[in-house]
Amino acid sequence: MEISSIISAIVIGVVIGVLGRLVVPGRQHIGVLLTIVVGIVAALAGTALATAFGVADTGGVDWIEWLVQIGLAALGVAALDGMRTRR
Repeated sequence: MEISSIISAIVIGVVIGVLGRLVVPGRQHIGVLLTIVVGIVAALAGTALATAFGVADTGGVDWIEWLVQIGLAALGVAALDGMRTRR
């Protein structure tokens, strides 16, 4: 993996994390750093899933890949928020 790939994964992860957090209704009780980590993991996992289903590389903007990534980030944010509020 090149350094530019790592940097782009972090930047995309931040965006995905924020979008995932916006999708989840209500107030979340997790911090910004945890949201960024969830976004990075969701971006990487979403890319892997999109690649597995053959929708990662399209002729234009990869909307399906973005939706998968945002959905995974929303699930991650909701799961972490649920774990944090139970304590």
